[in-house]
Amino acid sequence: MVFLAMIGLAVLTVGALTYALMYNSINDNKKSNERIKSLQVDRKTKVKAQSKKIDDKQRRKARESALKNVEEQRSAGRKADKPSLRMLISQAGMELSVRNFYLISAVLGVLGFFGSLVGGAPLHIAGGISFVCAVGLMRFYISFRRARRFKAFITIFPNAIDVIVRGIRSGLPLNDCLRIIANDADEPVRGEFRKMIEATSMGISVPEACERLYESVPTPETNFFSIVIAIQSSAGGNLSEALSGLSKVLRERRKMADKIKAFSTEAKTSAAIIGALPFVVALAVFFTTPGYLDALWETQSGKNVLMFIAGSMGLGVAIMKKMINFKF
Repeated sequence: MVFLAMIGLAVLTVGALTYALMYNSINDNKKSNERIKSLQVDRKTKVKAQSKKIDDKQRRKARESALKNVEEQRSAGRKADKPSLRMLISQAGMELSVRNFYLISAVLGVLGFFGSLVGGAPLHIAGGISFVCAVGLMRFYISFRRARRFKAFITIFPNAIDVIVRGIRSGLPLNDCLRIIANDADEPVRGEFRKMIEATSMGISVPEACERLYESVPTPETNFFSIVIAIQSSAGGNLSEALSGLSKVLRERRKMADKIKAFSTEAKTSAAIIGALPFVVALAVFFTTPGYLDALWETQSGKNVLMFIAGSMGLGVAIMKKMINFKF
């Protein structure tokens, strides 16, 4: 037993001495292996990072080229910048033909002419009033209806974009999202998106249908929407995130517009008071001192003064309107 114990002790001693002598080389090999593994991991990470950077760069270039193509196509021929009379009537949401437009304008001109004659106006004044009624009244009404329709569209449009974002995130295709808006949204958004669905069902692509939306409702909001759809269809990307950002931008624009409107209310009120003050003073003088202002419309010099006053008032009102009319 003693002999076996001595042999075991000798083996342990030799092993300990061998490990002590070989410790540095074993440790170096272990560190080198760990260094090689770390370098391999770093190389893979670098390759992934470089490939991601290349993909982002290629995607950015594709988006820039797509945006450039869209701008070139729009600059080549843009119908929304100079809309025809038929397009203006359609943008106003009116079911009126061009023939009926001219017919109604002619009737208004005749009524204005004979109404002026009955009121005692001279022939040349009656002719001017007839021209204004024939040329301006219907166009003014169409412009009023058009601006009111655009305002209603802009108010509802961000909600429609949110519906598209939620639909895409839930897995629906873009056409189905557009169809939901065409069926359930309020007017005038529902009618415009119904036109887009009808266009896509006839074989027109979704970017071209969005381009037609901008031609039908030429506002910055629809312009942004058509650009986002065009870039996404040609360059790819996350459409839901792009449209979600667009919805936020449109809502912020609306908030800014409301702030500008609130800040400019005081200036508009002051301009209205200044513009109405001469008429109020003239009426007060006319009722308190009858005959005091008769020289203005009974003598030629008085008529000249009235014409000068009317021109000055018109110029002043135009300048004040230009100063307080903020575009956004």
